[in-house]
Amino acid sequence: MIEQHWLIDATHIASPNFDERANVGDISLLVIHCISLPAGEFGGDYIDDLFCNRLNPDTHPYFKEIYQLKVSAHLLIRRDGGCVQYVPFDKRAWHAGMSCYQGRDKCNDFSIGIELEGTEFVPYTDEQYEKLNAVIAVLLENYPTLSRQRITGHSDIAPERKTDPGASFDWSRIQRDTL
Repeated sequence: MIEQHWLIDATHIASPNFDERANVGDISLLVIHCISLPAGEFGGDYIDDLFCNRLNPDTHPYFKEIYQLKVSAHLLIRRDGGCVQYVPFDKRAWHAGMSCYQGRDKCNDFSIGIELEGTEFVPYTDEQYEKLNAVIAVLLENYPTLSRQRITGHSDIAPERKTDPGASFDWSRIQRDTL
């Protein structure tokens, strides 16, 4: 269930990295991403820290390169299927960057960003696919401008910059249940 644009069964960690949507009635795209911090490592609070501007640059050499980024996603689905929501769905999370979908630029304006804890080369877990399917179903029920045909990867909206969710993402695992 969704209440006031927040998933009821998700952990809520409010990110400051969002702003208002120009048109709240135009939430019409789901973008699937992947993230791991440090790269290739799972677990811990580093993703939460990045999305909340708390990432300590001294914790890992890679963090020195990214700790000043102002980024967020609406949701993170962890390896165990746990779900964290950072930004309410009616707000614009900063997940897509420079992007274009079917000729329309600035995908953050009209999309919901879902991060999967993972990499482009490590298979995602059964628990992640189960949670993702459940989340997609709830989003489709609550946002009538979303459709099963408008679910895409970050690599598809920013192909020159991004490769996620990558070859390890099995699109048929969501199509079977939700498309």
